[in-house]
Amino acid sequence: MMQHMGRFLFLAAMLAAGHGEARKFYGDDPLDREPAPRDASNAVRRKISDYYDFFQQTFAPPGERHQPGKPIPAQAVNTLGEPMDGAWYEKRHYYRPMTIEELVRGPGNGNAPDESGPWTVVKAKSEGVTPGFEFIDARKRRYVLKFDPLDYPEIATGPDVLVSKFFHALGYHVPENYIVHFRRDQLELGKDVQLTDAKGKVRPMTDRDVTELLMRVPRAADGRYRGGASLFLSGKPLGPYKYHRTRRDDPNDTVPHEHRRELRGLSVFCAWVAHDDSRSINSLDMLVDGEGAKYIRHYLIDFGSTLGSASYGPNSPRSGAEYVFEWGPAIRQFATFGLLVPEWAKAKYPGIDSVGRFESKKFDAAGWVAEYPNPAFTNRLPDDAFWAAKQVMAFTDEQIRAIVKTGEYSDPRAEEWIANALIERRDKIGRAFFSEVLPLDRFEVRGGELAFVDLGTKAGMARSPGYRLESEVTPLGYRVQWSEFDNETERKTEIAEARTPRVPDSAAEYLACDIGEGAKTVTVYLRRRAAAWDVVGIDRRW
Repeated sequence: MMQHMGRFLFLAAMLAAGHGEARKFYGDDPLDREPAPRDASNAVRRKISDYYDFFQQTFAPPGERHQPGKPIPAQAVNTLGEPMDGAWYEKRHYYRPMTIEELVRGPGNGNAPDESGPWTVVKAKSEGVTPGFEFIDARKRRYVLKFDPLDYPEIATGPDVLVSKFFHALGYHVPENYIVHFRRDQLELGKDVQLTDAKGKVRPMTDRDVTELLMRVPRAADGRYRGGASLFLSGKPLGPYKYHRTRRDDPNDTVPHEHRRELRGLSVFCAWVAHDDSRSINSLDMLVDGEGAKYIRHYLIDFGSTLGSASYGPNSPRSGAEYVFEWGPAIRQFATFGLLVPEWAKAKYPGIDSVGRFESKKFDAAGWVAEYPNPAFTNRLPDDAFWAAKQVMAFTDEQIRAIVKTGEYSDPRAEEWIANALIERRDKIGRAFFSEVLPLDRFEVRGGELAFVDLGTKAGMARSPGYRLESEVTPLGYRVQWSEFDNETERKTEIAEARTPRVPDSAAEYLACDIGEGAKTVTVYLRRRAAAWDVVGIDRRW
């Protein structure tokens, strides 16, 4: 299979209409950022029914799917196969290594709620297992305040904070989340706040309601409450996005979501942190100002149901192993009278209330699934998984432990267990997905040679007999064949005897280097710039 390195769909339409000359590369390739957005100020807020989403995805899957022998390559990527910076994604840790201080800061660490004055409650949620508030601090900033369930302190607030920092480093737009500790007298009820009670009746909220709601959440020995405060995002909220098709009222949303690499690869990131609640309801589109127009920026939100948590308590033991409804496992259990014990049921958990059901020994990186089918996750191809896995593997043990610490667990055993599990799950992700493709990356021309990093070797994966590594960035032992490349016809003409990493002498404007091992191949395209060669494109086959 070969990954097609394309541009946006509107460019293909222009070419089909005769507005341009078809070619593989253009003068501005590889693009680093998405084109300047068009105005989306007419977009309107929408809601997505969680129940409808479940039934649709489970019984009538929407979106365009792969057909036998006809996989649909990822779209909205540049000629290097990378998503471009913009409304969906920003290249961060793997591409521009972040310091521990930057990783810990995440999307921002300077906007924690101001405790110099009262927090004014302006909205409340009383339904569900745990309550929640919206409040405005002394500096007039608005936050959502969420809590842990009474019997499981820290099980939701810790993950909500620390996992948001992982997703930020992985390139996604996320809110600023903070662990806060406060006393009852810190909360002040605002004017005309309405409360919907358990019977669905709307009435004015009272101070007694605030006190009674706090009786349903954990309270420390010193009388303070622990919560997770999420700073309101700037802009106008437009509701969640879908993991299939496009948003009709967004002129910049031209690529079906099930084909976006950053959404296909998201499945690997969710597997790493056990985010089985990765569905539309936990996303948010915001209409923001920028680049001369109002445009929609796409966020991931609500990470309380990760790391073995279901927000209201420990997650199900089958979480990540099976969909909520799946015919195969149900039939097997029925046929064996329940005597066939699935592997996920053999997992061992730490017995720590703040951790829930999160482990690494039975974790199956390639087989992990969300609560119910997700069109983008289902469409994931090996190169999508490789794109994600290389970013997960970029986190060192020390960096993982530093981020986990921001969950502020009172029990050091919880912090240690979560960090160790993330480290082992990281390594399993590398082994699972680096083996599906030729795991070479970070290509550049250095000293007249095509240099690259073998990520599989760096991850400790075994190599074929006879392999030798002469340097960190120039591994040998693969098939190498150079060709001159015609950018107009996409025809390659092999250069005889050019079978080493050294760039051959050629007057061509473009060169192609095929690097292979078995059926797995990476083709690297170089373009001449004056007297130098630049990497302009990458194709992968497997």
